[in-house]
Amino acid sequence: MKKLAILAGVAGLAVITMLLASGAKSADDAKLDQLKGQGFARVAIANEPPYTAVAADGKVSGAAPDVAREIFKRLGVNDIVASISEYGAMIPGLQAGRFDVVTAGLFMKPERCAAVAYSEPVLCDAEAMLVKKGNPKGFKSYEDIAKDTSATIGAPGGGTEEKLALNAGVPRDRVIVVPDGQSGLKMVQDGRIDAYSLPVLSINDLIKKANDPNLEVIAPVQGAPVYCDGAAFKKGDEALRDAYDVELAKMKKSGEFAKIIEPYGFSAKAAMSTTREKLCAAK
Repeated sequence: MKKLAILAGVAGLAVITMLLASGAKSADDAKLDQLKGQGFARVAIANEPPYTAVAADGKVSGAAPDVAREIFKRLGVNDIVASISEYGAMIPGLQAGRFDVVTAGLFMKPERCAAVAYSEPVLCDAEAMLVKKGNPKGFKSYEDIAKDTSATIGAPGGGTEEKLALNAGVPRDRVIVVPDGQSGLKMVQDGRIDAYSLPVLSINDLIKKANDPNLEVIAPVQGAPVYCDGAAFKKGDEALRDAYDVELAKMKKSGEFAKIIEPYGFSAKAAMSTTREKLCAAK
């Protein structure tokens, strides 16, 4: 009898364990099931070509959304719906549930990795500055701007460039928050700021479209690291992030990833040469 009781107890524990495991799986799958049910994922973008872009007809494109759209299709989510956001508002918006994922060139850094669940790397780039032709003040780095007490630099609010300038010693009142690329370009043209900073490919896209011979690009900015982004998910949505990573890895291996991002000027090799773990640990 005692033996039978022990066996019954073991069987009962096994059933409980199975039920708990089933419940955990259900919770893990809930977010993806929700997205499948609604037929789209809400993504935050910055309208910063070639990372992200919104055409006149409202169609969302750019390297980051194009990768996300393809991955979500493979996961059974038919489309993405984008909202334009400042970089500084992306993580709070994600945490508040206004977006399902950020696909916007939100570069991985330890403090961001602590706040969101990043996918493996997607887009990598160096930093650049847009100045007037001839670089009249001789800027090569953010430190050069800090040393020139009359110099001002524009950058996206909450973006990597704003932080790099502040960390280099540029006073807060000389780091001008600029809402978008066209505004930054116009402010340099009008002499309202001495430099405007964005990733190399973003600056190159701006100057190509402006076709203004009175502008010049400084690239890469001396001393600034190469950064990589990833799709950023809300903490607690790691199962969705992991499913996203599985499809991203398949696309990298098949060459489909390179076909999507390289026409925009990004290097698939750069994204495949590093990992989330390394980028999130980098100082």
